[in-house]
Amino acid sequence: MIDQHTAILDGNEAAALVAYRLAQVIAIYPITPSSTMAEWADQWKEEGRKNIWGTVPLIAEMESEGGAAGAMHGALQAGAFSTTFTASQGLLLMIPNLFKIAGELTANVIHVTARSIATHALSIFGDHSDVMACRSTGYAMLASNSVQEAGDMALISHIATLESRIPFMHFFDGFRTSHEINKASTISDATINAMLDEKLVRAHRERALSPDNPILRGTAQNPDVFFQAREACNPFYLACPTIVQNVMDKFATLTGRAYHLFDYVGAPDAERVIVIMGSGAGAVEEAISHLNAQGEKLGLLKVRLYRPFAAEAFMAALPLTVKFIAVLDRTKEPGSLGEPLYQDVVTALAESFASPAPRFLQNPRVIGGRYGISSKEFTPAMVKGIFDELKKPQPKNHFTIGIADDVTHTSLDYDPSFSTEDSRSLLRPGL
Repeated sequence: MIDQHTAILDGNEAAALVAYRLAQVIAIYPITPSSTMAEWADQWKEEGRKNIWGTVPLIAEMESEGGAAGAMHGALQAGAFSTTFTASQGLLLMIPNLFKIAGELTANVIHVTARSIATHALSIFGDHSDVMACRSTGYAMLASNSVQEAGDMALISHIATLESRIPFMHFFDGFRTSHEINKASTISDATINAMLDEKLVRAHRERALSPDNPILRGTAQNPDVFFQAREACNPFYLACPTIVQNVMDKFATLTGRAYHLFDYVGAPDAERVIVIMGSGAGAVEEAISHLNAQGEKLGLLKVRLYRPFAAEAFMAALPLTVKFIAVLDRTKEPGSLGEPLYQDVVTALAESFASPAPRFLQNPRVIGGRYGISSKEFTPAMVKGIFDELKKPQPKNHFTIGIADDVTHTSLDYDPSFSTEDSRSLLRPGL
């Protein structure tokens, strides 16, 4: 295990510390709450701090996020390692370039502080509506739940993209993680070097556009070949989850911090399980730890790699005893049959059940709900309310938690007085 330094920092700095050292070109345009990642990169450049290859990255502030994505795309085509930082409407302005970068199977990582998209009103606070709007771009999507994970998953993304050639969108919750100050183990140059395969670095650079190595790229195609060429990327996406898990395993060997595509926490014989990704997993874990200590059998499944969605790994992570599942999405898609993560879970279960060797003899019952939109409070008391709902003969599907919906009556009741605090651990008044 390689020695690491412990520091006090926020999620933005944790991610930027990794991204800066694995970039040669960083194209930036500020947007809350991602701006400090770009500010750190700009400061480190002015201080002459070098990346892992011993050079100072080029930092370029463009006139918009569209310009930042275009500059990043151009740098990638020139064989450089390039990244950017963004959120919300800024991420949406990058979508045309994201489709191209993914379609060209180009190793790349962008770091997103997931934030509300402006709809009936603008909000600078966090949820997953921006990243969910990008799930068809072809970018792999890897979620961090904490400050520690913001740095760890940043490195895992940068390493996995080199072998898979699938570009990665590494995201964590805006403000809740991006600006949370916490103690974390930072990643040393030695760890990065141990993770980095120079053969893959050279392969990326050799794919650069060059008159010395002519290649046709960026063509227009007609119906005779476009469909076939579009399907040609399938093997890369099928291989990506295994590559990510292998990178996670190597990272665990070097640092002692183990991650999986889906991490299960809770009772091994749980009957009720919540599926979630992002910082909300912390509240769920705190609640089930408290409730399981009182005799409950509850579980939590943390989604790490959201795209490509590895259905087999998802199914394998669930306990065989599960009977009821609540899937929590931090976004709203008006008019849909359900939010994105809910639909993926339902599909994975249905396809498994229809396969020759289903994991469950009887599929668990699944309900979906929305929480924490625009950083709305999400507490262990609300988690208990969701688990209580799963006990009912007819639990409410497509629910909301944390608000009082007196219009369409989607909201669940919960006991706000529920607390996970142990009164014996609290100091007596006056001490």
